[in-house]
Amino acid sequence: MLTRRKILKASFAASASMLAGSALAATREQMRYWDNHAGFGYMGPNDVDLLDHWRSAGVSYLSINVGYDPVPWSTTIRAIADYTKGIEARSDMVLCATVARVLTAWHAGQMALTFDIEGMGALNGDLSMVELYYRLGVRQMLIAYNLNNDAGGGCHDQDKGLTDFGRAVVREMNRVGMVVDCAHSAIRSGLEAMKLSTKPCIFSHANARALQDHERNITDEQIRAVAATGGVVGVNGLSLFLANGAAKVESMVAHIDYMAKLVGAEHVGIGLDCDPSNTGPRLDEATSSKYWPARQYPASIKEDYLPPSVLPQVAEQLRSLGYKESNIRAIMSGNFMRVASQVWAK
Repeated sequence: MLTRRKILKASFAASASMLAGSALAATREQMRYWDNHAGFGYMGPNDVDLLDHWRSAGVSYLSINVGYDPVPWSTTIRAIADYTKGIEARSDMVLCATVARVLTAWHAGQMALTFDIEGMGALNGDLSMVELYYRLGVRQMLIAYNLNNDAGGGCHDQDKGLTDFGRAVVREMNRVGMVVDCAHSAIRSGLEAMKLSTKPCIFSHANARALQDHERNITDEQIRAVAATGGVVGVNGLSLFLANGAAKVESMVAHIDYMAKLVGAEHVGIGLDCDPSNTGPRLDEATSSKYWPARQYPASIKEDYLPPSVLPQVAEQLRSLGYKESNIRAIMSGNFMRVASQVWAK
């Protein structure tokens, strides 16, 4: 009898074989960098200029955050409209609906882009919004951003697990081809989503709590659970979630190494969560204090980000630790691309 794990394992092998024989094989001499989450929040159409930080660093793919639970769902729609128009005006980057389109973009020397949403609050309680967002370019969505919403629990709130609506959303995401992202979510809610999902899940940007004890970081149980779905954890470069609260490449590599040793290099990737705007949250003080409680985000600690320009250094430090080149390439791009090939609609 085929179990879910056996099916996922077979799918994992098939996807790896497909990617090996694709255009990636033809460009194996070039290191690809797949950043699974940009950390800036929507301010207006000029935000598109921030993408030059990734483009100039040679990033091959970037997922752009277009909305999160602290802002109204209408802001997410506005962001998608503005970003889509701005990106379409560029010749060096392109929105990609499929993995095949990502490969075409790379062949043309373009940076491939998609959108992501941080929290199911952007659905406004309407399940049909999942497919609409997918059609508009959203390829992954969180359950909740730090606090509970009508779908499930946030990492800084009471952990009550998924609601009936949250379970329906996970099933709908599986149906349309959107990746279930458990970052920022409560432990129970994430574990329930991963158990329910029939496709690989991810943590787009999350670090190991064993190395830095913060509620935004994830436990060994969560890391093992997402790996069991065939999924990937994107390690971020945000100082608060790295060792000693400092944004250093060696600290980020330590989290990558920890997870790779725990579940295998095939389940680790990059999700920098970088905000080159340097403006922080665009919210009123009352809202900010709820979503970023002082007990976890003390004012005395300065937030800092590792920029995309450090990615070659990350790869080089992994080499110095003895990682095989094939594993380094998987961490830097191949693992998240594998998940996309398994989940996104063709």
